[in-house]
Amino acid sequence: MQRRSFLASALAVPALRNCWAAPALDLAAIERPRVLKAANPYLSEAPVTVTAASSPRSAGGKHDFFSEGDYWWPDPKNPDGPYVQRDGMSNPDNFVEHRRAMIRLSLIVPALAAAYKITKDRKYADHAARHLRAWFVDDATKMNPNLQYAQAIKGRFTGRGTGIIDTLHFVEVARAAGQLDLKAADLAGVKAWFAAYAEWMSTHPYGITERDAKNNHGTCWCTQVAAFAQLTGNREQLEYCRTRFKTVLIPTQQAADGSFPLELARTKPYGYSIFNLDAMAILVQTLTTKEDDLWRWQMPDGRGMAKAMAWMYPFLADRKGWPKPPDVMYDSAWPVRQPCLIFAGAALEKPEYVALWKKLDADPTIEEVLRNFPVRQPVLWL
Repeated sequence: MQRRSFLASALAVPALRNCWAAPALDLAAIERPRVLKAANPYLSEAPVTVTAASSPRSAGGKHDFFSEGDYWWPDPKNPDGPYVQRDGMSNPDNFVEHRRAMIRLSLIVPALAAAYKITKDRKYADHAARHLRAWFVDDATKMNPNLQYAQAIKGRFTGRGTGIIDTLHFVEVARAAGQLDLKAADLAGVKAWFAAYAEWMSTHPYGITERDAKNNHGTCWCTQVAAFAQLTGNREQLEYCRTRFKTVLIPTQQAADGSFPLELARTKPYGYSIFNLDAMAILVQTLTTKEDDLWRWQMPDGRGMAKAMAWMYPFLADRKGWPKPPDVMYDSAWPVRQPCLIFAGAALEKPEYVALWKKLDADPTIEEVLRNFPVRQPVLWL
């Protein structure tokens, strides 16, 4: 079949039938060395949760996730007063230990899950389960299933809805949890945590505010709820996210040419455009079914994921024609192996997307890049 020929030639590995889109990708030949190189050292890493560090500026308790707004700084005119904003400029003195612990989890558990999927060796699944229990099940170390104290701003807010974007790093963790063959009690505990968190996201004023954000924050709310609902089997939430993608995200965020104007208006237009596109790609990869292919769905005027990818791809392949000023920070750090490239390349039969994905850095080490690169193990998705 045509798709079999495309996928086989694009990846230079056999195509296997392992999800609804037949035939699907087998990434093992490409990813096995990288996955095992990461996963094997993780076998000796103990869990580190939010209970391992705290900040005197947090209004929450030991089990509450806390972070501070990245772009907020002391006011030179009033050093002890409320912080002031410097958009795009991250304050290195803000508390980030909980976020670092979460990103660490998002590196460890998906890598172990990918290693387990490739090798079927229980040692990887068992160690991943240890981390999942620490974060989501064990009373002594687990995180409370809410983000009431995230993205706080000294002198202004003890927490904000914008902080919900921090848990975008749980998306691939949830994906991994569903593929680890966990013990029944562990799986039930993890599912209960994510069900409670998705409910909080859907009902708390912070969650509602974030859901209704017009830019990447609204996208990331939907991406998270869909991922968590997929793990817990909440069909109502899945359908809500599917409808929201079609009736809110694409209509309100995407311009006629396929770009995202609100991301282009930021001080990091390149990085934010990639980030929002990746978040939408993760959402679409989560929600697409045989009956409803969101990769190929489009509005009557042609707006949709295919157009978004078509607009951004040339600038991922070559920055020369980028129409906006350079990002104020980390401009040269992008692109990396963006998930939008491999997901769209497979779904839309675009060999150039897959070829570019193969050339890019799969394991960046810059903290700011890791923070905005939440899906790193495509073998868990394809």
